[in-house]
Amino acid sequence: MRYSPLAVQKAARALAAGGVIAHPTESVWGLACDPNNLQAVRRLLRLKNRPLEKGLILVSGEEESFSPLLDSLSAEQRQQMRETWPGPVTWLVPHKGRVPYWVCGAHPAVALRHTDHSFTAALTRAFGGAIVSTSANPAGCQPARHKYQVLRYFGDALDYVGGGATGGRNSPSEIRDLLSGELLRAGG
Repeated sequence: MRYSPLAVQKAARALAAGGVIAHPTESVWGLACDPNNLQAVRRLLRLKNRPLEKGLILVSGEEESFSPLLDSLSAEQRQQMRETWPGPVTWLVPHKGRVPYWVCGAHPAVALRHTDHSFTAALTRAFGGAIVSTSANPAGCQPARHKYQVLRYFGDALDYVGGGATGGRNSPSEIRDLLSGELLRAGG
């Protein structure tokens, strides 16, 4: 999948400056921000009309970005995750207080995805770690599959919109609970 290195740098700079951006993911466009910036997360949640309690997904192109959250897992649990990573599977992993409340919401677990989307992976490397990434749509609306839909939903309210095309998958990422093994959302 082709993308512009300049687009990666622009998006990473916008994130580092506390911005909210839109970027393509494996199947839909996502809204992203710095997970350690409370103001950026609040702004993203306002744009989506999403309650803080629901929690958000952390995405990275490098499994190492999640090391503090994976260190306490058993070898079998880590292997189970690695069998689906990188790829469109999001795992709920106990956070044990290692992520801000504005990322995990009201949950004892945090959602993690090691992406295989080339732009998103490059973006997280340029940014220097995991980012918040959630579907680019206001609550109750269909996730944006194209840049024009992102612009229709959010207009000029975002700090950057770009990065090429989605990965072409039909459904958002599968979500699995690592402890229970429960499938919470089927993928495509």
